Amino acid sequence: MPNIIHLLPDHVANQIAAGEVVQRPASAVKELIENSVDAGATEIQLIVVDSGKTLIQVIDNGSGMPAEDLEKSFERHATSKISSADDLFSIRTKGFRGEALASIAAVAQVEVLSRPEEEDHGMCLKIEGSQITSREPAPAPVGTNFQVKNLFYNIPARRNFLKSNAVEFKHIIDEFEHVALAHPNIHFTLLHNGSEIMNLPEAVLRQRISGIFGKKYNERLVPVEEHTDVVSVSGFIIKPEFAKKTRGDQFFFVNDRFIKNGYLHHAVSAAFEGLVSHGVHPGYFLFLTLDPQRIDVNIHPTKTEVKFEDEKVIYAMLRSAIKHSLGQFNISPSLDFDSEIQLSVPPLTKGQNINPPIIEVDPNFNPFAEDSQKAPKTYSGYQPPAAPPSAGSTYEWTQLSTQAEEEAPVEKNPEVCIQLNKNYILSPLKSGMAIIHQQRAHERILYEDYLNKLEGGTAASQQMLFPIQMILSPADAPILLEQIDILRGMGFDIEPFGHNGVVIQGIPLNMKDSEIESSLEQLIEDAKNFRSEFSLAPQDWMAKNFARSGAIKSGVALEKEEMLHLIHQLFACSMPMMGIDAKPTLIHIEGDELSKRFA
Repeated sequence: MPNIIHLLPDHVANQIAAGEVVQRPASAVKELIENSVDAGATEIQLIVVDSGKTLIQVIDNGSGMPAEDLEKSFERHATSKISSADDLFSIRTKGFRGEALASIAAVAQVEVLSRPEEEDHGMCLKIEGSQITSREPAPAPVGTNFQVKNLFYNIPARRNFLKSNAVEFKHIIDEFEHVALAHPNIHFTLLHNGSEIMNLPEAVLRQRISGIFGKKYNERLVPVEEHTDVVSVSGFIIKPEFAKKTRGDQFFFVNDRFIKNGYLHHAVSAAFEGLVSHGVHPGYFLFLTLDPQRIDVNIHPTKTEVKFEDEKVIYAMLRSAIKHSLGQFNISPSLDFDSEIQLSVPPLTKGQNINPPIIEVDPNFNPFAEDSQKAPKTYSGYQPPAAPPSAGSTYEWTQLSTQAEEEAPVEKNPEVCIQLNKNYILSPLKSGMAIIHQQRAHERILYEDYLNKLEGGTAASQQMLFPIQMILSPADAPILLEQIDILRGMGFDIEPFGHNGVVIQGIPLNMKDSEIESSLEQLIEDAKNFRSEFSLAPQDWMAKNFARSGAIKSGVALEKEEMLHLIHQLFACSMPMMGIDAKPTLIHIEGDELSKRFA
């Protein structure tokens, strides 16, 4: 029987192995920047062209490598970090497997120039598909200049599976942020297609967070600091009122290594229990420092997952540290029974008299008389009609059954409606009763209104007395600017402003000033986290986003005129029965069902 087992050629084995380490341009960025950190660099520059598909270049002022080590670094499992299996449990460096450079060189055209301090010149090495094509001395500053050109040039199928430039660049920014957050003592710079995206000088952690995500984050951060024999916890949590519906601002670092860990995330969520609503995720930048022998960082090729020896203990300590910070900085209620409550009353000035309060009583006030002159309260997006509908007028209710051609029930007295639990509007029908969910109904109204304005180009804008300037992070600014034309079509008077900023001088008629920044921030988060769906229908996504932000919320009391106006506008919609999240806006209770309940 002929032998059927054979050894793969080295270049094929290297390409297969590269698939585990280099999945996309961002994978190469991560490995190269981490190598620069391990080399002791204090300045690291990342240059990217075409989202890393054409060029990834990392320049550092680290220790550099002599010629012999430079060539050896591209061999598989060549490393300076470990020499025995025991070393795996005392690792404090980023890399240690010796796979990264060999994997990158297997699927790209690589050129690297490196010089150690003790040498008077550097060595330039060129590699294509794991094969060294050139090696020669060259003048160079101390450090390493690493260029990765035409990633996956020799594996067209892999290159075809890469996403759009916007998606791939988002992944690059993510990896860049992870390393930059873990090392605020290093000066990082990021350039994309010749434009400077980030310039992060050496700073403390709070400044580094603000430098990456925007100055607005400075006031949102609450420090966390707890030290025990098992683990030290430091960093920041974000105040509960700035929690988001998407998991964007959540960063865990263990011994300065970015990790993903659902169990630890649960500990943070447990600490925020009662402070954020359901479906909203708290943000954090948390650093755990512990003995390397208590963790295993060698369980995943990308090293973003680790295994803890004392997982339950770390969970409890992390949760306790966060709850302590929330209480210490008055984020959550806490009582101090050891302190005395003192009232500060300013002293009277000489000759100053205290006037007793005056009580005025209207002798003609009748609590049972209806005050027709009372101005109704209004909520976001609604003004009551100039005159309420007269008795005897009718609504044309949209079909309540699935048969659209059947005759819909008609209400003979539309002025009869009441609010239940500040959440539902009850209104009688000829054939029974309708119970309307006020928030979902308003969302449907605003959603269709935004879409109609986008299609017809008739969006009106209310000018603001004081324009708002929003300074965004380098990663967020391009996302918002991509949608600026659609925003204008919805009624925003918005223009680019300065570096990574916009100025807003007008907003849609349905929006409040207080909702502007949160709505636009949520829009950016949606675009980042649901990019594929968002890119297919940005108008629809944005209309839903602003409808949710501007809609009347459950728990808001409504006047009769407001409820009538809501009902009128709901049934003028093309799909009044369904909310924007595919949940019903109302339920219809037939008269026969009511009769059965009282039988």
